[in-house]
Amino acid sequence: MGNRGMEDLIPLVNRLRDALSSVGESCSLHLPQIAVVGGQSAGKSSVLENFVGRDFLPRGSGIVTRRPLILQLLSDNTEYGEFLHCQGKKFTDFDEIRREIETETHRLTGSNKAISPVPIHLRIHSPHVLNLTLVDLPGITKVPVGDQPTDIEYQVRDMIMQYICKENCLILAVTPANTDLANSDALKLAKDVDPQGLRTIGVITKLDLMDEGTNARQILENKLLPLRRGYIGVVNRSQKDIDGKKDIKEALRAEKEFFLSHPAYKHMSEKMGTPYLQRILNQQLTNHIRDTLPAFRSHLQSQLLALKKEAEDYMQFNPNDPARRTKTLLQLVQRFAVDFEKLIEGSGDKVDTVNLSGGAKINRIFHERFPYELIKIGSDEGKLRKEINYAIRNTHGVRTGLFTPDTAFEAIVKKQISRLKGPCVKFIDMVSQELTTTLYQCIDKLSSFPKLRDETERIVTTEIRELETKCRDQVMLLIDIQLAYINTKHEDFVGFNNSPQMHNRTNTKIAARIGGKQGVAPHSSLIVIRKGWLTINNIGIMKGGAKEYWFILSAENLSWFKDDKEKEKKYMLPLDNLKLRDVEKGFMSSKYVFAIFNTELRNVYKDYKCLELACNSQEELDSWKASLLRAGVYPEKVAVDEQGNGPPENFSDPQLERQVETISNLVDSYMGIIYKTVRDLMPKTMMHVMINSVKEFISSELLAQLYALGECSALMDESPEQQQHRVEVLQKHAALKEALAAIGEISTSTCTTPLPPPVDSSWIKPSSLPKTAASGKPGIRSHAPPVPRVPSAGPKSSPNGSRQHTSQQNRTPALVPRRLPPAIPSVK
Repeated sequence: MGNRGMEDLIPLVNRLRDALSSVGESCSLHLPQIAVVGGQSAGKSSVLENFVGRDFLPRGSGIVTRRPLILQLLSDNTEYGEFLHCQGKKFTDFDEIRREIETETHRLTGSNKAISPVPIHLRIHSPHVLNLTLVDLPGITKVPVGDQPTDIEYQVRDMIMQYICKENCLILAVTPANTDLANSDALKLAKDVDPQGLRTIGVITKLDLMDEGTNARQILENKLLPLRRGYIGVVNRSQKDIDGKKDIKEALRAEKEFFLSHPAYKHMSEKMGTPYLQRILNQQLTNHIRDTLPAFRSHLQSQLLALKKEAEDYMQFNPNDPARRTKTLLQLVQRFAVDFEKLIEGSGDKVDTVNLSGGAKINRIFHERFPYELIKIGSDEGKLRKEINYAIRNTHGVRTGLFTPDTAFEAIVKKQISRLKGPCVKFIDMVSQELTTTLYQCIDKLSSFPKLRDETERIVTTEIRELETKCRDQVMLLIDIQLAYINTKHEDFVGFNNSPQMHNRTNTKIAARIGGKQGVAPHSSLIVIRKGWLTINNIGIMKGGAKEYWFILSAENLSWFKDDKEKEKKYMLPLDNLKLRDVEKGFMSSKYVFAIFNTELRNVYKDYKCLELACNSQEELDSWKASLLRAGVYPEKVAVDEQGNGPPENFSDPQLERQVETISNLVDSYMGIIYKTVRDLMPKTMMHVMINSVKEFISSELLAQLYALGECSALMDESPEQQQHRVEVLQKHAALKEALAAIGEISTSTCTTPLPPPVDSSWIKPSSLPKTAASGKPGIRSHAPPVPRVPSAGPKSSPNGSRQHTSQQNRTPALVPRRLPPAIPSVK
């Protein structure tokens, strides 16, 4: 047989395939196998039955093999079969094996000739077989029958390609002798994926059915239409023999007699027949495994190394040991506290490079979201002047006031301060929500112990809610303090006497801005607030359509460039009289849009009254809005008079107009102080009252509260998923160690048959494909789809071998028709 020292390797690979498939895909290995390819009624099933010496495959006309059958043959003292979808059940009656194959096929494909790529796994133990792993594939068909789809040829070819395009797969190309070998579909498909013939073995069947006076001698001698690995001839039972229940052993004797007695074949009879084919396949498969053994061992070792630490922990873990439970509880709570603090403080070992989280999101709330919420509640100029007008007139009552009343000023200021409560409460809610999200991120690591996770979540969430209430009370107290006393002696407050001077300074600032445009740009225009990509969303298709530009926002203008190299400036938009408003997201759009417009109804850009700018995320949108606020571009406000009191600017009394102007300037000055104070105090209050308190609670109080529950032992009960995971890890670890030990005992210095020299196989034409119905052109060919996998109830199909033949490194990849593979039904 040639490889006696390696004969244990095929059973080892089979055991490894089943062991690692049963414990999940994470330990999937690159395991070699042999795929049997041929047309319908080419004799593939008969060859396999001759290997086994038993009738066990379905028979009939047309396409009989409608699901791949992964057949593992193992030399053993007893004879029986096992299906991996019927684990634990031994089939000693081979007629029952045939019925089980038919039943399992019909379960997924029905009874009317449909096909499925989900394989059936069958293992046969017998003293009459050599160790082999073969895949019996559906026969290549041309015309759909029954309820087969019109593209049945493509589906079958896809299924075959899923297996034979793998470098770890040897190809057994079966062709009847009574057909034209040059047009063999099996050889054409093999040529597509193995153009140098390194993996292809030809099998010629039905030699006894050739026309009288003809023979396949030159083909079997590899002189006519040669293959690198040559051909092996076999003689199977005829349909009459099968119907007559002719015994396979008798058929094998008749096959041997045929080759010994036939004048064209008797000189090479020792290299023909089913037993020789079986020995050759065993030898080639073991040689192939031996060739891939170094990479195979390396892959096993890397898998073992990845599992080693976890497996050692589980080996020492005794779930019923109270001391072990207590130690684990302490370690988990300490790790949870460290993880939470690292997420808040930003000092974690693993830095998220995709999204903001934890402390970074809270920082954005502090300095972008909260200032934006403050500006949103500020009244626009018209509404403020209207309120001041009514306040002054109501303060004077029936009298005509000669002086500006300070009570009107206080009333307006207190109303503005009271409106801060809404944004402050929303600010607290946002920070509280982010703390809760951070909690969930950290607590997921406790999912192995559901009770511990639930109790920890309950305790910490309750603490966050209590601190949120305390923080809300503290913030309301700060606002009430501001309402309690209006400090008009504040050093930053302009006061009544300085109000006209402030008005003059405002006019001077405007004049300076205008003057700066005519001469040298003022320094503020050089201060860059933000840079980034934005899409101008409202440009019509005729003018180029929506396009992305590189925007730069400064204190004086908004400029955009062709790209981030900032060499080709497209436009510069001054920020004077600009405001922004939200734009509803389109039905089919994934962008987040806001608009900039001129309050004086002037065109903003070319002939556009507004400029719609689009971002890729809500966070980016909020950040741009906050940056525009810093530059003085505020949200649009619509003044609504619920009392119907008329326009606020229609003053009939010039003295009243001057008083309104004075109080308006005073309110702006005082509220500027308030906004500055609130923006400074709110983040500090949140950090002191809430965030630092939560960190302190988790690190010092959480463990005590868990112990106070009095159920420490119950807290450490594992989830069923964790128990299953532990078992799987230990199984994987044991299987990998066993495999490495077995490989270590196998000597690779065994006798082997050298690969035959290359031959001219140009006679094999590329596989022809039918024209598509729509275009009438040949179908485009692309890479084969992946091998279908069976769910965890059975072993997974072998993936690619990790070793590439050096002579095939530069060849083009295998091609198959460009079409979607058929859907893989779920196996229950």
